Amino acid sequence: MFAFGYTFVAALLYLMALPLLPFLMIKRKYRYSIPARFLLYKNPPFEKSSIHFHVCSFGEARAMRPFFERFAQANVSVITQTGFEEANRYAKVVRFLPFEPLLWWWLRPQKALVVFEAELWYLLFFLSKKRGAKTFLINARMSDRSFPRYKKFAWLYRKIFANIDKVYAQSQIDKDRLMELGAKDVEVVGNLKLLQKIQPTKRYEKSGFVTVAASTHDPEEEIIATAWIESGKKGSLVVVPRHPERFDEVDELFRHIAQREGLSYHRLSDRTDLKSDIVLVDRLGELVNIYAASDLVILGGSFIDGIGGHNPIEPASFGKPIISGPFYFNQKESYASIEGIEVVQPSRLTEALKSEPKPTKIIKRANITPILQELENVV
Repeated sequence: MFAFGYTFVAALLYLMALPLLPFLMIKRKYRYSIPARFLLYKNPPFEKSSIHFHVCSFGEARAMRPFFERFAQANVSVITQTGFEEANRYAKVVRFLPFEPLLWWWLRPQKALVVFEAELWYLLFFLSKKRGAKTFLINARMSDRSFPRYKKFAWLYRKIFANIDKVYAQSQIDKDRLMELGAKDVEVVGNLKLLQKIQPTKRYEKSGFVTVAASTHDPEEEIIATAWIESGKKGSLVVVPRHPERFDEVDELFRHIAQREGLSYHRLSDRTDLKSDIVLVDRLGELVNIYAASDLVILGGSFIDGIGGHNPIEPASFGKPIISGPFYFNQKESYASIEGIEVVQPSRLTEALKSEPKPTKIIKRANITPILQELENVV
């Protein structure tokens, strides 16, 4: 009965959302995902029964590469356009996951469902299990900030976890919190993002010391640029905004700063090198290549409250020095896996940039073996 009541509420939300979809589709990042997810446009069900992997976006799709390569016939579903593009690099069959009420018609029987991190869609697990799949939640985590919000809806998460056969958590704290929400059979295997194969695909020319401001949010670009200028740092400041729709906005900011300070500036789409004083990376999928060329990385999403930080594993894989702000609550386990990250308040960033950068080192690893063995038994 709960499944039908849940579907009824979700269907009402679906009908209410339909008139808004054309307005959202104006944005590039929704142009293909919304028709696929809400209207099933060019988004047919999986044709063959296999392991169904589900991830949300780019970072999760990249982290799942070892699984996609091990199980070549797997089916993969995603939420975002960037996730779709990244998953297509490694997997043969990729679809957008439809909005929940549509899963009753779209979802076909699979051998297993493997969901990455926090994609806790009730009908996805319920229908997959009812149709014969063994269900897994992997790389599961529960941050300090998220846990109180999840506890408010513990009744719902108990229903979700009732349909999950096995959970693989990042840490003991995550395990305890997940079990409090109703998870059963939870095993700690570490952060699976530590298994990523980080390899640059191109080499960028540079003319000196390169400081990379990675995955930045408003107003972090201005915070970091101001600190970099005040520190007297030589070389180049290379800025990679988190969201592509902000490229033009950030471009306007840096044109103003460059003119005011007498600095050279260009967008990467206009000139493919890192030789200007300030460079805006306005191309998707280049962050790993930029990390490879960097001498120092400033991790965005951590200098303003509310974002929770971004993954430090990629720059740490190259041993790059990393400076972070204090607001990294969504990445605590990743940060704990890396030695040498310098955490500073925004007001101390200028001082940190004046000091000698120190390399980072990954000190923890994840154990993928139990998950692979479980899935091989299913196949």
